Amino acid sequence: MLKTLLSHLREFKRVSILTPIFVVLEVVMEVLIPLMMAAIIDNGVEKGNMAYVYRTGLLMVLMAMLSLFFGACAGRLAAKASSGFARNLRRGMFANIQRFAFSNLDKYSTAGLVTRMTTDVTNVQNAFQMILRMCTRAPTMLLCALVMAFSINARLSLIFVAAIIFLGFCLVLITKKTPIRSFFRSSANTTPSMPASRKMWAPSGWSSPMCGKTMKSANLNRPARMCTGCLSGPSGCWCSMPR
Repeated sequence: MLKTLLSHLREFKRVSILTPIFVVLEVVMEVLIPLMMAAIIDNGVEKGNMAYVYRTGLLMVLMAMLSLFFGACAGRLAAKASSGFARNLRRGMFANIQRFAFSNLDKYSTAGLVTRMTTDVTNVQNAFQMILRMCTRAPTMLLCALVMAFSINARLSLIFVAAIIFLGFCLVLITKKTPIRSFFRSSANTTPSMPASRKMWAPSGWSSPMCGKTMKSANLNRPARMCTGCLSGPSGCWCSMPR
């Protein structure tokens, strides 16, 4: 399934790759700013070196501006990649629906297909954007914060390591207890089918053959069509005719 979804990226692969890069650069700038603040206190304020304070303060301002720039670029590219991915996905779904046989149309209602092309694709778009940003930002922030903490004091940093192990264990336990797969499996099986009243309805002058589909009578002066779903004969199936 993931391979099928990712095949719709096409021309948006480049922006999908650039987005995590800008997110990583933004995180690095944000992590370096507190380190520069500690350097100002240790090497500038305590020693009374105001030139060092001004110089490091300007460097912090530059880092903040770079972090803002990288964050804006990451947000713009993530929005472009996710919206383009959703556009290609909707086009692919629409083209696939146009190739449906009548047996497929009987299984899926019009409302269900519209929901899949609107709400479901929007959910996939939002999930893809969160993957590009949050799923890149959170691990990078964790790794950079651990490196900075160990560079300041290795013994105190062991508290963070213990907290990470504990939180990871709790996350795995919650994931195993939550029936996520069964939820998606049950929601996928709740697709409303075509009601029987729609299948049995027929306008005047039409008849029902042995296949169960309503056919146009031969005495009416209308173009004859053959049903591609039941292959009922030359009289034409009414479900393929315009109403």
